[in-house]
Parts: sequence; C-alpha cells; structure tokens
Amino acid sequence: MDWWKEGVFYQIYPRSFQDSNGDGIGDLKGITYRLDYLSWLGIDAIWLSPFFKSPMADFGYDISDYTDVDPIFGKLEDFDELLEEAHKRNIRVVIDQVYNHTSDKHPWFIESRSSRENPKADWYIWKDPKPDGSPPNNWVHFFSGEKAESAWEWDEKRRQYYLHLFAKEQPDLNWRNPEVRKAVFDSMRFWLERGVDGFRFDVASFYYKDPEFRDAVKRSQADNSRMIYAYYWDRFCARPETILAIEDIRKLLDSYGQKVGIGEAVSDRGQNVYLEFTLEGRLHLAFNFDFMKNVTFDAQKIRDLVESTDKLFDTRAWPCYVLGNHDYYRILTRLTEDMEAREGEKSLIAKLMAILLLTLRGTPFIYYGEEIGMEDMDVPYEKIVDPLGKNLWPKAKGRDVCRTPMQWDNSRYAGFSDVEPWLPINPNKLHVNVAREREDPNSVLNFYRSLLKIRKESLTLRMGSIEFLDSPINTLVYVRVKDSNKLAVILNFSGTKVALGIYFDGSIVLGSHRKSGEKISSEITLEPFESIIIDIS
Repeated sequence: MDWWKEGVFYQIYPRSFQDSNGDGIGDLKGITYRLDYLSWLGIDAIWLSPFFKSPMADFGYDISDYTDVDPIFGKLEDFDELLEEAHKRNIRVVIDQVYNHTSDKHPWFIESRSSRENPKADWYIWKDPKPDGSPPNNWVHFFSGEKAESAWEWDEKRRQYYLHLFAKEQPDLNWRNPEVRKAVFDSMRFWLERGVDGFRFDVASFYYKDPEFRDAVKRSQADNSRMIYAYYWDRFCARPETILAIEDIRKLLDSYGQKVGIGEAVSDRGQNVYLEFTLEGRLHLAFNFDFMKNVTFDAQKIRDLVESTDKLFDTRAWPCYVLGNHDYYRILTRLTEDMEAREGEKSLIAKLMAILLLTLRGTPFIYYGEEIGMEDMDVPYEKIVDPLGKNLWPKAKGRDVCRTPMQWDNSRYAGFSDVEPWLPINPNKLHVNVAREREDPNSVLNFYRSLLKIRKESLTLRMGSIEFLDSPINTLVYVRVKDSNKLAVILNFSGTKVALGIYFDGSIVLGSHRKSGEKISSEITLEPFESIIIDIS
C-alpha cells in the first residue's frame, strides 16, 4: 500500500541518459534499452524529467503540449513501450508535471496573447503597466541571476505585461481561472489513464500568486550552491489556495489507486513547507532541499537536519531525502571540489553518501550517475546551453555541469551515443563508468547495488525508527529500530582515523572497509571516510 515509502526512486534526465537514434540526445527508447540495468541495480521507481513537446527554451520545462511527446524523445508509442517494459520489471514510472507555467509557444498562450477578448485571454497572468509604463510590481524572475530582471514581459499586441517567474518563454498560468484548472486536471487524467504511477510536480508551491500583486519584500540572498542568485519573496510561496489545489490533486491521484504525488515545494521556509505539502490528504512526498543543500562534511549539521526533520514529520507525514538533481551541483563535486581528494578517497566519500542516503528514515531519491560516482564537468562557455548558466557566467557554473551524459563505458562518447552529445562527456569516463565498475567488486556501483539489496530485504531500514547516538566530531552514529531488530549506521566524515568510543556487539552488514559477516565485539576505530552498517539485534 505504501510502496512510495519503502521504494527507492531514481531520477532520469532523459536528454542525458541514453541516445538510441544517433542524434546526440537521450530519448525514451534509450531509457527502455537501459531498464535491465536499473532492474539489476535494484531500483523500484524512476522519475522522468519532462519529455513533452517543447521548444526547449528551458529544455523541456517549457511545455507546448502536455499530452504528447517531443520528437526529440520519440513518440507517444515509445512512452507506452517504456511504461510496459518498466512494469514488467516491477519498476514504477513517475513523470514530471509543469503546471506553474507553459511555453510561450503553447496554443493556450498563443490564443491568450492574441487579444484581450479571446476566450483564453485570462488563462495567463496579464497586468496593465503602472502609469509610467513600468511593470506592475518589483518581482524578478529566477533565471535573472544578479541582474535581478523583472518577472514581467511587455507584450506589444495586448499592450500589457505577462508574468513569468522563470524565463520569458515560460509565461505563468492563471490558476484562478477554473477553465485552466480543468485543463490541467484533464492532462493529468490523460497520463493516469495510460498507466503512469504518479507525478512529480514542478515548483508546486508557486501555483497561486498574491491576488493584490503587492511588491516583494526583497531579501537579497545567494544560494549556498552558488548556482542561483535571486530575490526571494513571500507573496506567492505556498499560498492557501495552492494547498487547496494540492488537496484536489491528491483526490484525483487516489481515484486511480496507488499513485504517488511528489512536490517540488520551493520556499525559504524550508521544512515547514515540505510538511505543509505532505500532511494527510495532500502530496505523498515533498523534496527536502534543506537536506540536499546543507550536506557537507559537518556531521553535526547533518544530524541536526535529520533530527529536526524526523521530529517535525513524526507520524504526521513521510520525509524524503535527496542528494542531487538536475538543478543542483552533484554531491561528489560539492564535497570534494575544495580538497585534493584522490580517486580512492572520492570512492569512499561516494560510498559514505550512499549509506547516508539509503539508511535514513524516509524515501530516498538517487540522481542518475550518483551510483557510479559521477561528478560535475566544467562546461566551457561556448558549450553552455542552460539559460540560467548563461546569465550566471562567469561567477557560477549553471546547471549544465550536472546534466552531462551518463557514463556507460570508456568509449569516445561513453556509450551514451555514437555521435557528439548535446553536452560534453566528462573526461573521467575513463574510470568512472558502468562497464568498468560492474566488473570491480569494490566499486561505487557494486556498493550501491549491495546496499539497495540490503535495504529491500530489511524492513528495519525501510520503515524502522531512527535514534542518534553521541559520537566524536565529524562522525555520525544512528540506530534504525523495528521491533527487536536493530541496525547501527556509523559514518566518518573526516579524512583521519577516529576512535569512536562506542562499544558495539554484532556483525557487519555492509562496510566500505570491512567484510560483510565480520563479527564486531569492541570499540571501533574508524578509517578515513569509513562507513559501516552493523546488525546489533
């Protein structure tokens, strides 16, 4: 009944997973071709970033047809085949839904901008200029970087501004129009009827805006990823009207059985909003970005984040954890870019992060390539395609760096394509690739596979409670408990040996430095970046 609580999700960025037709861009048939790999790895569900018809101003997050596949990715029949083949392997399929905005090439917007009298004139957010001709308020769009550009775009034909919280090619829908709501819900039904297992809702906290369109209270804030610099404001994040819409979405999902709704709830109120969106009758999960953005080698910070999340959610809702996604720097890069880590150390850090992600109480999401230790690639300016990346250049790296093609082998284009891909291949493909790591019993990939198998067989790791124990600085020790079963998780976030000072009596379930089955009956001294799971039942 609660498959979404117990399962492990794997995010696929379709453009970068597998090219099947030799155009340098990943596609649906390519994903189908790689399903056996995901089954071998032990994945329970995949989440696909947008593959719908789009002019690709924001690489699929600007949708021009919610119910069809962009030719770049294939045909609708290719999606049906993907869904069928995934289900044969007991892999569920969750797809993106982008309902805050559409493409400016969507027929709805073309009609809306044609005149103020068009039946769809009110399907988007249009406002008259101020008396001096300036935009209706001071809101800025999220892709503007330090330029702090207005979120309002002037349209000469209508002689009005339209709102776009992202690129100007992504006009915001007017959720206060009941016809818009109906059209959105109809598009969800289209995919539910085809058999999808749920949706991930892009910027779900933004659907409704302040009806008075008051100026923002500006709080200039640099995101700690150095990826996004924007003005944050409180006029539209998680408004009550949005919560009511989310409850209606949940009713629709429930009417189709065991479907899942996952929210990208973006707000500077963090965990409070994640909880708000996942209370009873709302979405099943909301990404914990506070965790993702604050995972460092500071073990105490991680403990504080997890303990506060667990206490807040308790039995009210179900937490989830994620280390990276298509908008954020890869975890291994974030942790090692300021240190001279050797490949052996990177492998240990990747394994440590795997145990952290997959043993916390909550649903884990793996971003494609994390399981082999993929890192960001510094994409040269002439190769940048991300609109945000272009605006942030040269002060930040943008999002292309974490979207480079999956590294399947050490061939010229890493087994992703037979031709030059849409983004460059990371040169570390020579040693960071699936083919090599499958043959190496000590690889990051085989560690992930072993860990996923252990998690699948352990009700304690999937559903047990979590309790932290005090431990030396830069170490993390917690115990997962279910009935009489107890598993201790021990993580050393430092590059030096640490005497743990805690006595354990049990056997190794999995360890980065120790053999499974090895008996433990003593205090433990941890090697640099060591990670262990011990059965202490």
